[in-house]
Amino acid sequence: MSDRPVFVIGCPRSGTTMLQLMLHSHPRLAVAPETKFVLPAYYRRRVFGDLRDASRRRPLAEWIAGDRSTKFRELKIAKADFVREAVEGPGSLGSVIGTAFRMYADRFDKPRWGDKRPSYVKHTDLLLRLFPDAQFIHLIRDGRDCVASLKEMPWYTADSFHAIATWAEAMDAGERLRRTLPEDTYFELRYEDLTDDPETELKKLCVFLDEDFSPAMVSPREAASMAVPVHKVWHSNTHGEVTRSRVGSWAKRLDSWEISLCEHVFGERLEANGYELSGAPSAAKEHVAACNKTMARRRTSRLRKGFRDRINRMREPSPVAALLTSGQRVLAGVPQQRNESPELAEHN
Repeated sequence: MSDRPVFVIGCPRSGTTMLQLMLHSHPRLAVAPETKFVLPAYYRRRVFGDLRDASRRRPLAEWIAGDRSTKFRELKIAKADFVREAVEGPGSLGSVIGTAFRMYADRFDKPRWGDKRPSYVKHTDLLLRLFPDAQFIHLIRDGRDCVASLKEMPWYTADSFHAIATWAEAMDAGERLRRTLPEDTYFELRYEDLTDDPETELKKLCVFLDEDFSPAMVSPREAASMAVPVHKVWHSNTHGEVTRSRVGSWAKRLDSWEISLCEHVFGERLEANGYELSGAPSAAKEHVAACNKTMARRRTSRLRKGFRDRINRMREPSPVAALLTSGQRVLAGVPQQRNESPELAEHN
């Protein structure tokens, strides 16, 4: 059976929490609530020095477990236990980070872990550096529904132009992943199909994950009580049955100018993914110009960050890739453990 880590990715408000809970309902998978330490730890990696030295792993583990910005507390694992296991574990950045998620899976007596954060869709190259055997599930939803939902979130403070750019960027990232990643690494499904026929879509997903389908995945209400923090009231729908009630609700939730702008900016992307355009009037020139300006600024910011990371890769003080799963150890050339089956090592 596979022990590869699983990442749920996509545009925010595309149904990734629902999918997280479906996966978490599987008897072998534990998919954690959103944390905020994976990418920050990666970008801060030079601060912690050579992690092959156990004394350097301790400050990293303590930062992950103790800094309020990381949301480590959402995992509900003991800080001291995590720090101890991270220090005693393999000497790489991915190993320290992965230890937190492995311990989360241990809470539920499950052998396999996953992580859900929509913005990971733009950072899969970094995640593959950390976890080279990872699998990615990209949940796609009608961009107009995503924009409408983003606008209503208490934590979303940007304007409609940024919301439109967010969906377009996620779709462009997904298109690149579809071209470049192996079939056993990247999988796409649509929110509308998943809510229309959960069992059929989840069976396809389980084939990709090399897992047997579990009927519990279709009704993930129980998992919501364990895996969705109470304070996240915007995920209240996950405590009920899977529903299609919000499909297409953008028509009532967006202003007419927003519909026109959405279809002008990413109409081709909508149609390429099976969504019909409404035939809305042409977008106003000033709205198009403002959205283009927003997208250009965001693109420049990404390019700058990517350039800085390429420079930092030349000066990394220690290994990045995790050495926790059978596949990770095989890729790193680590000898197979005695209790590890040849089939699992070969599969990964």
